[in-house]
Amino acid sequence: MNLDQTKASFRGRVRRIAGDAHLVSRLTSIGITENVPFQTVRNTRRMPVLIYLRETLIALGREDAKKIEVEEA
Repeated sequence: MNLDQTKASFRGRVRRIAGDAHLVSRLTSIGITENVPFQTVRNTRRMPVLIYLRETLIALGREDAKKIEVEEA
């Protein structure tokens, strides 16, 4: 499943980031890497996806969230 499909309170791990080198570089620079655990805080339509990881709250655009493959922890 992709990050944009998770519900609030979902706990999981990042499996893979699918995207160009620029997207992967941008996401890894803010701490989103493979196997990192996270929790979805908010995921409502037409709003950024809020996730909590590495003691940081991060807002991701929906298009970027679609490119992050996750699994339940």
